[in-house]
Amino acid sequence: MIDDIEYNTEREHLIIPEYGRHMQKMINYAKARETKEERNKLAKAIIAVMGNMQPHLRDVPDFQHKLWDQLFIMSKFELDADSPFDKPSKEVLEERPEPLDYPQNFPKYRFYGNNIKTMIDVANTWEEGEMKEALVFTIANHMKKCFLNWNKDTVEDAVIFEHLFELSGGKINLKNIDEELTDATSLMRSNSKKKYSNNNNSKNKKKNNNSNRNRKRY
Repeated sequence: MIDDIEYNTEREHLIIPEYGRHMQKMINYAKARETKEERNKLAKAIIAVMGNMQPHLRDVPDFQHKLWDQLFIMSKFELDADSPFDKPSKEVLEERPEPLDYPQNFPKYRFYGNNIKTMIDVANTWEEGEMKEALVFTIANHMKKCFLNWNKDTVEDAVIFEHLFELSGGKINLKNIDEELTDATSLMRSNSKKKYSNNNNSKNKKKNNNSNRNRKRY
C-alpha cells in the first residue's frame, strides 16, 4: 500500500496549476488517443470542464479562445486536435519580451523626491499670476517639509529658495521676496498630528475588532 503513494516531488510539473492535476491527466490521456476523432471529442469535453471551473470568465470576450489556447499550452503543444481558433505558437509563447525602459532619475537632492521636480517643471509652464504664485509657494513649503523629514534640524527659507531656483533652472526665483514660508514647528506638528491620528485609528480598529470578538453570539 505504501508503494502506491505518490509524492508531489515525483509527479509531473503542472504547467497551469490552477486547473489541478486531474485536468493535466485528462489532457495527457487525450494526447495518447490514437484516432483524431476520439482526440477531438475528448478535447471538447475538457474545454467544457475548464469552462465550468472558471464561470466568471464566461462574459469575457474570446473566453473560448483563451480556453483552447490554455489546452494546447498544457498539452505542451503535442495535442493533435482540431480547434475552432488558430493554435498558439510555442515559439511566440517562449519568446522573451523586450526589456522595459525604466526611468533613470538621479536627482541631486534626493530627499525631495522625483515628484517635486515634476511639480516644478509644471510650474515653469504656467503663466505669471496669482495661480502660479500659489503653486510655487505650495511647492516651496512641501520642499521644506521634505527637508525636515530628512534632517530634523531647522532649515532656513533661503536654503529652500536656493534649491528651488536651482531645480527650476533659474526660472523660479524667491530669493528677494519678503514673504516667509511656513515655520518648521508648524510643519513638524502637522506630521506628528497625522502620525497620532493614524495610531488612534489603528487602536480604534483593534478595539472594535476585540469588542466584536467578545460579543456573545446566540
